[in-house]
Amino acid sequence: MKLCRFQTKDSSPRVGVLSANGRSVIDLSAAGVTRLDAILEAKNPVAMLKSVLSPRLPRHALAGVTLLAPVDQQEIWAVGVTYLRSKAARMEESDFSATAYDRVYDAPRPELFFKSQPGKAVGQGDTVGIRRDAKWNVPEPELTLVFNSRAALVGFTIGNDMSSRDIEGENLLYLPQAKIYDRACAIGPWIVIGTKEPTVRRWTIGIAIRRGGKTVFSGRTPIGRIKRKFNELRDYLFRSQTFPHGALLLTGTGIVPGDDFTLQVGDEVAITVSGIGTLTNTVVVV
Repeated sequence: MKLCRFQTKDSSPRVGVLSANGRSVIDLSAAGVTRLDAILEAKNPVAMLKSVLSPRLPRHALAGVTLLAPVDQQEIWAVGVTYLRSKAARMEESDFSATAYDRVYDAPRPELFFKSQPGKAVGQGDTVGIRRDAKWNVPEPELTLVFNSRAALVGFTIGNDMSSRDIEGENLLYLPQAKIYDRACAIGPWIVIGTKEPTVRRWTIGIAIRRGGKTVFSGRTPIGRIKRKFNELRDYLFRSQTFPHGALLLTGTGIVPGDDFTLQVGDEVAITVSGIGTLTNTVVVV
């Protein structure tokens, strides 16, 4: 089942679920569901969602609504260097970074960092940003885990961890500037609930970047290549801190463009996860 946040031309943001045929969004507001956490915080989110679904609920054509980032007040975090390919790419950024990233890939403790406030995340069809003071900008396609406030893994979505690799490579202490800025995080198009980790690890994640109508970069990798178990990532994320509204966690990338590639204004970035769908955004300068 696929949960989303959306709005119509004449409505405020609402919560919906994608219809079985994928052509319409079932509006849950008439059932009293006005926030995603009404579902995600339930003991059994799938059962909760089924209990409120009804043929009488309004439906909107998917093509006629604007999909918003599927977050309410959840903090958005990220974990790095979970794929071997990402480790290799990070080590190429600078000699100083090489030692640090080599160590974190094999260390018990993962690299965790804050990525975005919920209100700054962009959704399907919106624009993602590249920093005006960076010269080497790349998208990072990532499976995203959705946790509720009790640290239960309740869903999965797609994330784009936009990154300025030249800034990060210059000095690891610049990581927040390379990762956290306006329009640096895209999430969506919806949250898949009712699926377990063994199934998700059989999915694939891919990216295609189009420029002027032509594909200038593409790649694909199995999600099963994520080194760390989802519960391990959860345990470190929730260690010594609480998330009253839950949290989203981007799980790292295994698809990294070559050193000669950087995003340009107008590029279209499409990230596809086989069990979820496609998150598409266009690049602007911020």
